[in-house]
Amino acid sequence: MIYNDELFDLEDKASQVAKDVLSSQTVQDYIESYKHMAKSKNVSELMEEFIAKKEAFEKIEPYGKYAPDFKETRRALRRAKRSLDVNDLVATFKVNETNVQNVLDYISLDIAQAISDTIKVDAGNPFFEFAKKGCGGTCHVNK
Repeated sequence: MIYNDELFDLEDKASQVAKDVLSSQTVQDYIESYKHMAKSKNVSELMEEFIAKKEAFEKIEPYGKYAPDFKETRRALRRAKRSLDVNDLVATFKVNETNVQNVLDYISLDIAQAISDTIKVDAGNPFFEFAKKGCGGTCHVNK
């Protein structure tokens, strides 16, 4: 790669985009919800319980249905995960996290489309409808 003024200019513009994203209300909401979640004793207890249940399940998971209490351990893990997911602070954080991811996905898409409409953008989000993902199964077909 050749380093020239054009590359340095692009780097400056990328830094400015990052600063703009960081100062956006969407990211501020994300940071605020993360702080509230991190400070919550209830969330901390739910997280510890989930991790303990997850570790217990991972120990017996390779044995599948032949492990003693497999169904009960898996069910306990699912209950702990559900308790964590329905907590208001965790749910708010996850919504805000998804909103930030959507902003980043759209920025990536805008940059790619500014170059060419044929550039594929993998948003990593199955609900991100506007990005062209993959080749649609026709990229290896001889025309």
